[in-house]
Amino acid sequence: MELDIVNEIEKGNLKLYEIEKITKDVNKAAELRRKFLENKIGVSLENIGKYHIDLNSTYNKNIENAIGCIQIPVGIAGPIMIKGDYANGEFYIPIATTEGALVASVNRGCSALYESGYVYTKILDDKMTRAPLIKVKNITHALEIVEWIKEHFNDIKDVFESRSKHLKLKNIKHWILGRNLWLRFEAESGDAMGMNMVTIATDLAIKYILNHNKDAKLIALSGNLCTDKKTSSINWLLGRGKTVVAEATINRDIVRNKLKTTPEEAVETAYRKNILGSSFIHSYGLNAHFANVVAGIFLATGQDAAQIVESSMGVSIAELNENGDLYVSVYLPSLEVGTVGGGTHLSTQSECLKLLGCYGSGNPPGSNAKKFSEIIAAAVLAGEISLLSALASGHLAKAHEEFGGHKK
Repeated sequence: MELDIVNEIEKGNLKLYEIEKITKDVNKAAELRRKFLENKIGVSLENIGKYHIDLNSTYNKNIENAIGCIQIPVGIAGPIMIKGDYANGEFYIPIATTEGALVASVNRGCSALYESGYVYTKILDDKMTRAPLIKVKNITHALEIVEWIKEHFNDIKDVFESRSKHLKLKNIKHWILGRNLWLRFEAESGDAMGMNMVTIATDLAIKYILNHNKDAKLIALSGNLCTDKKTSSINWLLGRGKTVVAEATINRDIVRNKLKTTPEEAVETAYRKNILGSSFIHSYGLNAHFANVVAGIFLATGQDAAQIVESSMGVSIAELNENGDLYVSVYLPSLEVGTVGGGTHLSTQSECLKLLGCYGSGNPPGSNAKKFSEIIAAAVLAGEISLLSALASGHLAKAHEEFGGHKK
């Protein structure tokens, strides 16, 4: 039967996406797709076919036309001590990466922070957004719709929240450009990252709004002012997902002995590199390498990898405090994460979330995702101080030579 299916694919009588209809098993369908590709292209897909995830759990949820899984090495950094509104205690950070020296660098930062005490974290804002674009007759028409939305906000809120008890509409902001009206819906989404929830809810709300406001046309459910999977000033200033901060003070002796530099050198490097250098090129990353740590944790925990783009925007700050110790802080305005939904249910990804004590729905709802955000911010801080110190001390190339596989 298997050979017959592969033959039918090769003849063009059966599409690759139709195999599950016959096998009723995604793992078997993936095997047959691999056999077809191996025969057609002449490559071995043996290792892609070695995995522990039950692909049946991913069907119509995480992947289409599955052929198997890839493996990314996962390392652990820590411990790190965090005192936040949601994350409290000692944590070990799972980081999935193929970049040598990254885990070692974050681990060094965690070690310096651990010896200094706690990393303090705060969630400043929490909202997922979707911003549909509506075509209107003129500016007066746009303002009429905006006024109607203000007057009927509670009715719109009821429609918006009707599909999920965890969805809470907070605000609808607007922008007008000629005959274009953008409405940016902002909502809390519990422990889910919330993009799909907010998209579905916004679709319902827009239909309700347009049903009561004639001569307006929906151009796109996403008008790019959301902004999803792109860097943008709107997320930088207004935030999206979790807006989170972390800070710590590192004793001068720890900076010297553990980080091999001085607070003064770390401060100067942070200012000239992160602030001046990034400002000069108009970067939305006034930091050393937020994306390294965010990406590693995202891949380990089943987050939407494309949202690393906006989730890794942010600012890192280094200053001398009154005692001459090193004060460091990071600000992430648009950290888009969840502990339910997406790829968080997959076996290896869920284990990493359990390692952090963040898997699944929290009590109260939303607390696990907020805890997870605070942990990520603390890990980002650890990565920042380690890399800044390596740059300040002139040890960056040596570290990559030692850990990155560049020795001859």
